[in-house]
Parts: sequence; C-alpha cells; structure tokens
Amino acid sequence: MDTVSYSNFRQNLKSYMEKLKDDADTVVVTAKDPENNMVIMNQHDYDSMQETMRIMSNPYLMDKIRRGQKQLAAGKGQTHELFTDFDDE
Repeated sequence: MDTVSYSNFRQNLKSYMEKLKDDADTVVVTAKDPENNMVIMNQHDYDSMQETMRIMSNPYLMDKIRRGQKQLAAGKGQTHELFTDFDDE
C-alpha cells in the first residue's frame, strides 16, 4: 500500500489509476487533516472485499464453510466435474 499526498496524487492521477488497476493495490491519499485521508482502490477489489465481509458476517454461511472444511480435513471430500459450457443456454 502506497501513501501519497493529495497534491501528488492529483498531479499524477493517471499513473496512480493505472497502478491500482494493474497491481490490485491500494493508495492512501493524505490530507492536511488526517481525518480527511482517503483510501483508493479499484472497484473489482472493493466489490470482492465487500462480498467477503458479507459472507464472513453471515453466521449461516460461515457455519456451512466450517462444516465443509471439517469434512475435507476428515477426508470426506468428493471431486465433481464442473459444467462450464454456457454456450448451449
């Protein structure tokens, strides 16, 4: 995670946006008042983070994940072939 001043970020906006897109990284943009600091990231990474937080805050889903992990650790997992040909729909 890079940290950059607001004025530097503004002057180099294009290069920072390319870096965020290419590196899946975040940039902290600092302001004179630390309460105004911002974290900048690309939307795909933000959406993924939000989905992870949604899943982790759902007790039902987390229970299913933990039960699945225990089953795999006990050697009770099964391999299934995935259907990936969506052209026929």
